[in-house]
Amino acid sequence: MSSSNTDTDTITICAACGKGGKSDNMNTCNKCESVKYCNASCKKKHRKKHKKACERRVAELHEEALFKEIQPEECPICFLPMPIKADDTTFESCCGKRICNGCIYAMEMSEGKDLCAFCRTPLISSHQEHIKRAKKLMDNGNAEAFHLLAGAYANGTMGITQNWAKAHELHLKAGELGSANGYFHLGFYYNSGRGVEVNKKKSAYYYGLAAMMGSVNARNNLAYTEVEADNPHRALKHFIIAARAGHEGSLEWVKQGFMHGDVTKDEYEDTLYAYQKIHDEMKSDDRDRAAAFYGALNRGDIHP
Repeated sequence: MSSSNTDTDTITICAACGKGGKSDNMNTCNKCESVKYCNASCKKKHRKKHKKACERRVAELHEEALFKEIQPEECPICFLPMPIKADDTTFESCCGKRICNGCIYAMEMSEGKDLCAFCRTPLISSHQEHIKRAKKLMDNGNAEAFHLLAGAYANGTMGITQNWAKAHELHLKAGELGSANGYFHLGFYYNSGRGVEVNKKKSAYYYGLAAMMGSVNARNNLAYTEVEADNPHRALKHFIIAARAGHEGSLEWVKQGFMHGDVTKDEYEDTLYAYQKIHDEMKSDDRDRAAAFYGALNRGDIHP
């Protein structure tokens, strides 16, 4: 392959017939994206010869994506990395934002306690209003709104009759729109048999999709599927990524791997440093106060 000074003039050789052409004008293999052709006809002729190499490259690309570390999601108000526990965040159906409980608590303790911490819309007064707002967000393609309603169908809450088929449909849509939570719950359902027959292969598939989208909990659960499948090396790779992102349980697995000689000293020290760093970045006075306040509220030590 030869090229000139601009990308548009790059000359690429057709994988089928060997003729050269401008790269931007050629037909790319839409699976591996690693070879190009003069046209669709050349692509079709070369399909059988390219199949094995294509499948290998697709598998390689999947592995690269699967084991890539993702930057943590940030709270849209304080811009700190989001807590790992879902209960430490709140989804607001007015603006469609997921907000850390520290920012929710700070708003509740201020003069605007009856307003959304992000958009300042008055808070919901009923489940019906929550659902109505969520459906409006769904019309605009908000992934987390689909996830919210899916949870209501799965658990039979917010005045909705339990319907597993509907829950799975909405979680899948949430995932397709970009919600790691949607794919995570599908992985959990197939692993535990909630509303479907247990299917470990599908569970690992959806956990993988969620992990690639940044779900630390899905990454940890995916590691467990590799443990069950007797793939300790792959399991440790997932545990290391999850631990570096702040997952305490995964860090314990990395520690055990180090003690048994399966994780090097450098790997363990680097993982421990990353774990502590992300937890330091997640901390704030408002989040600490929120945890104490909501914990006491849930225990009944104080009343709203």
